[in-house]
Amino acid sequence: MSNQIEFRHLRYFVALAKELHFKKAADKLYISQPGLSRQIQQLEGYVGTTLFERDKKHVELTEAGNYFLIESNFLLNALDKMISETNIIASGKNGDIKIGFLGSAMQEIIPNLILKVNKKYPGISFTFEEMSNSLQVEKLISNEIDLGFVRLDNTDSELNLVPIFEDTFSLVLPFDHPIDSTNFKSMKQFKNDSFILFQQSYSPAYYRQIVSICEDNGFLPKIVHNSVHASTIFRLVENNLGISIVPTSLQKGFNLKIKFIELKSIKQRALLSYAWSKKNRNPALKNVLASIGDKMIK
Repeated sequence: MSNQIEFRHLRYFVALAKELHFKKAADKLYISQPGLSRQIQQLEGYVGTTLFERDKKHVELTEAGNYFLIESNFLLNALDKMISETNIIASGKNGDIKIGFLGSAMQEIIPNLILKVNKKYPGISFTFEEMSNSLQVEKLISNEIDLGFVRLDNTDSELNLVPIFEDTFSLVLPFDHPIDSTNFKSMKQFKNDSFILFQQSYSPAYYRQIVSICEDNGFLPKIVHNSVHASTIFRLVENNLGISIVPTSLQKGFNLKIKFIELKSIKQRALLSYAWSKKNRNPALKNVLASIGDKMIK
């Protein structure tokens, strides 16, 4: 019969166990004294044993009643915690956010976002995975990740896409390359150099921009190596295996024998956006999105 016990029975039982007086307990519960008596009798019938010894003068717990009180308090506390945590999760103040990103987003954008979220919503935790634009789009649509940081000209109709950071491009050269910021004139100086770029599939929009930078200067880049990681590109450049063009923000956090020349005068810009599925139901996501804000950084 235990499946017929309801949490109200436990709350009535605990109140009576605390007061050991039917009238006082009934008043605390805002029910009638006969009503409380019926609920306790019903509970004892479900349990199959007497929980209180009572007569006209006193009420006290039986040995079984003392055990039942300990377990009832445990269950009621667990229920209260479960309800509280459910409401916290539903409000978006708790939960886990899975983020996909391109490498440059981890330089400042994502760390600053996490600091803001942790300050306001310390119950939200994050999982990160670096991946290509196309894979982020795929995983956003399938709800395998909640938020993506991408470089896209356009996106799937199932996703929201918002620009967050506009970056310049920079040349990446071996440290001993004869051209530096003092004698750099234009990209035409590099028409005979070998280029090391991110794979076209990793970021098609970025790849097209790099090609267009070279085309604007009258040549097509001779691409000798591709990678999906900036650290690999920089290491290859360091070893004189080619030069590269990357978003300027990527130069932070590396200590290699390479140098950067920012291409401030060209029209191309590296635009980073954040994306999420219109069907995403993770309640924590709305608070993370609010923390990002709607002002693009330049």
